[in-house]
Amino acid sequence: MTEPLTIALDGMGGDAGADVVVPAALRALREAGESLRLILVGQENVLSEALVRSKAKGHPHLLVRHASQLVSMDESPAQALRAKKDSSMRVAINLVKQGDADACVSAGNTGALMATSRFVLKTLPGIDRPAICTTMPTVRGHARVLDLGANVDSSAEHLLQFAVMGSVLAAVNGVERPRVGLLNIGEEDIKGNEQVKEAARLLAASDLNYIGFVEGDGIYLDEVDVVVCDGFVGNVALKSSEGVAKLVHHYLSQEFRRNLLTRLAGWVALPVLRAFGRKIDPRRYNGASLLGLQGIVVKSHGGADALAFANAIQVAILEAKQDLPRRIDAHLAALHVERQAL
Repeated sequence: MTEPLTIALDGMGGDAGADVVVPAALRALREAGESLRLILVGQENVLSEALVRSKAKGHPHLLVRHASQLVSMDESPAQALRAKKDSSMRVAINLVKQGDADACVSAGNTGALMATSRFVLKTLPGIDRPAICTTMPTVRGHARVLDLGANVDSSAEHLLQFAVMGSVLAAVNGVERPRVGLLNIGEEDIKGNEQVKEAARLLAASDLNYIGFVEGDGIYLDEVDVVVCDGFVGNVALKSSEGVAKLVHHYLSQEFRRNLLTRLAGWVALPVLRAFGRKIDPRRYNGASLLGLQGIVVKSHGGADALAFANAIQVAILEAKQDLPRRIDAHLAALHVERQAL
C-alpha cells in the first residue's frame, strides 16, 4: 500500500488562523481520503479548541505539532528568522526539511515565509532567487505568472530561471510544451528595458517554447501558458487584476439593485452570474508556489477562507505527487549542459 502524502499546515498564519486552517484541512481530507495526512502546526491549545469546534478531535489523519510562537502579518522577515525559531511557520517548514512532510502550506506573512523557506530549505542548484508563482484564469484555460513579489529587481538571468521554473510547473499541471512569454510594454522587439531585451535573447536561445513579448492584456487572452516578469511588475499586475475583479463585482451588484426592474433582471440572470462568479472566483486559484527551493512551500492568501485554503492544499498535493523540485532541478541541469555546449 502506498504511503499517504503528508502536508504540514501553518495553523496560526493568516487573518483567521486555526478557524480557517482546520475546516480547510477537513475539506481536503474528505476529498483525498486515505491518501493524505495533514500535520497542523501551532499552539496546541488553540488548535485543539478549533478541532473540537469542528468536531474533528482525534481524526486519524489529522495530527497536531506544537509550536510556541507565531509570526505576525506585519513582522519583518529578519525578525521572524532571528527571534521566531519555534514559530508555527518555521516548524512547518522544518518538517519538510526533515522529511517528515512532503510539503508545507501557510497563509502567513509572505516576506517571512519566503525568507524562512529559503534559509531552511535552500535553493536548488542553478537558482539564484526563488520566485512566487500563481495561476490566473484566461479565456480558454490558465496562465502561470511569476515572479509576484519575491524579487523586486531581477536580472535577465533571473528571468530565464523564472521561465524554466514556470514552464516545469505548467507541465506538471498538464500543459504540453508550455508557451512562455515575457511581460513587456509592447510586443515589438525594440520595446522594453535592456534587462527584458537580454532576457528575450536568453529565452530565444533556450529549449523552452518561448513565443516572445506579451502585454498585460495577453495574460488573460490565452496567448501564453507562462508569463515571466520581475516581482515589482508581477505584484502590480496581480493586485491590479484583483482590483478590477472587485470593481466589476461592485458595479454589477449596484446595477442589479438599482430598481425593481433591474432586480428582476438580476434574478433571471442569476444562473449565468453564478457560473461567471465561479470561473473568476479568486478562492479557486488560491495557492502560490514558492519555486526554486529544495522543498515544496505553498503560500495561501492571508484572507483566505476554508475553500481557498483547501485549494492551496490541493496545489501542494499536486506538486508533491509530481516531485516538482526534482523536475525543476533536472530541467535546469539540462539547460546548463545545453549552454555549456554552445
